[in-house]
Amino acid sequence: MSRSDAQATAHAEHPAKSRLSRWKRPLTMLFFLALIVLLTMFASRIEWAEVLHTLTEFKMRTLLIAAGLTLTSFLVYACFDLIGRTYIRQDLTWKQILPVGIISYAFNLNLSAWVGGIAMRYRLYSRLGVSKSNIAKILGLSLATNWFGYMLIAGAIFSSGLVRMPPGWKLSSDALQGVGVLLLLASAGYLAACQFSKRREWAIRGVEINLPSLRMAILQLGLGALNWSLMAAVIFTLLPSKLDYPLVLGVLLISAIAGVITHIPAGLGVLEAVFVALLQHEVSRGSLVAGLLAYRAIYFLLPLLITLVMYLVVEAKAKSLRIAKKPK
Repeated sequence: MSRSDAQATAHAEHPAKSRLSRWKRPLTMLFFLALIVLLTMFASRIEWAEVLHTLTEFKMRTLLIAAGLTLTSFLVYACFDLIGRTYIRQDLTWKQILPVGIISYAFNLNLSAWVGGIAMRYRLYSRLGVSKSNIAKILGLSLATNWFGYMLIAGAIFSSGLVRMPPGWKLSSDALQGVGVLLLLASAGYLAACQFSKRREWAIRGVEINLPSLRMAILQLGLGALNWSLMAAVIFTLLPSKLDYPLVLGVLLISAIAGVITHIPAGLGVLEAVFVALLQHEVSRGSLVAGLLAYRAIYFLLPLLITLVMYLVVEAKAKSLRIAKKPK
């Protein structure tokens, strides 16, 4: 069969897939154009003089507290990979693991999960002698830790009714409480599977996945929920004091899902739009935007600059080791 015949056959066998691929690019472009319009409208409604004034009014003590919470959050996230080390049963020290987790998290936040969460981890762990299959397991466990932790904390916040949706939103406050209950049930289902499932292993695209023990699963949910709580604590520190912490945490959790749906690196503009939409009846838009800009600088940009230096040091060490091993 010729190449053209093979392509024609494949097209005939998968017409729906072919149509989807044709429409994917124009729909994606249309989505981003709509997003640009919405963000432009959002920016036009902000009192930028108030934003600049609020930014200049931040006290050094407030910024140091936010930076300390950021450092704690990054260390907690890096501990996801410490669980992964136990999971794959590989002899790696915490001094080797923590830098990988911290560097990957910073690149993940700013440059998308493909760059930070996946590509960076593969490169750094492969230098430590970890096999591709074990790197995939660490990735999977880290994702599970993050999102099952999200389900636990979001389920508790949403189902409690602490976050009230503005009138006219398609998702009502009662519906949000229902979502919270479902998230709590999903978290409980994961723990039940880890405790009672008789089948412990699956193979997905050649990657073997093992259910962790109940003790490890509880640790996953605890660390994941703690990291989301710390992220909200950084934002809470930088926003007006009249806002309650549970409310800030709930809005962050809602914005996280919006960011995942839009696939925009760092959720740029999405985070701000959700916070302004849900909290503008509590405080001014300018003070919200100022706090979120400070949050991006402290939680996103500053760690990226620091971890970029860390990554260059790691690469330099790896290069010197390769040179040292070459025969003279």
